[in-house]
Amino acid sequence: MQEQVTLDRRLKQVVDFIPKGSVVADIGSDHAYVPCYLVQQGIVNRAIAGEVNRGPMEAAKAQVALIGATEQIDVRLGDGLAVLEADEATCISICGMGGSLIRSILESGRDKLGAVERLVLQPNVDGQHVREWLLDAGFVLIAESIVEENDKVYEILVGERGTETRYSSDEAERAWQLMFGPYLLETRPEAFKLKWGREADKLDYVLGQMAEGAQTEALIQKQEEFKTLRDKMREVSN
Repeated sequence: MQEQVTLDRRLKQVVDFIPKGSVVADIGSDHAYVPCYLVQQGIVNRAIAGEVNRGPMEAAKAQVALIGATEQIDVRLGDGLAVLEADEATCISICGMGGSLIRSILESGRDKLGAVERLVLQPNVDGQHVREWLLDAGFVLIAESIVEENDKVYEILVGERGTETRYSSDEAERAWQLMFGPYLLETRPEAFKLKWGREADKLDYVLGQMAEGAQTEALIQKQEEFKTLRDKMREVSN
């Protein structure tokens, strides 16, 4: 009997956004858990697991072989979307990286996105950078989720091609939406409040340190910027 792959809460939330029947490319696949789960559950028939380092790639190959899915899951070595042919994948998932790195991977691999209908992205930090890229690249942010697991909080962002209408036309309001997430700002689940409450605490500490320094004009201006940001974080976390 084949071993059944199980996922933690974070990755289970990710696969919930993968369209049934899509050709999925999971970039930075970490033992290919997501592709293996998708195939075992009959959600997809074909998947690609990409890894930039040989050790993780071999671990992913071993996991795929363990569940007998070598015909359905292709494990490849390469940097980001370089593992793909043009128009090969219809859905791309990138999980467990910083938002800046996810943005860089997507930007560098724009030529591989021709057939992609959906992006499912889970940045560990800096989700704002991912939202900004989606907006600039012609993808609509169609859904957001946030989960707390093992005392860490993770955002999941889902993009599809289209004309962005979710963000406010007001520039200042749109900046806050890009930071916090337009959907999450509306619903403010407990994990969202936890995340931004913690970020506000961090800024409180930084402001305390800054107050002990020589109060130059530049430092005072930076403190005011941080106070505004902290106050907004407090507001959304309550």
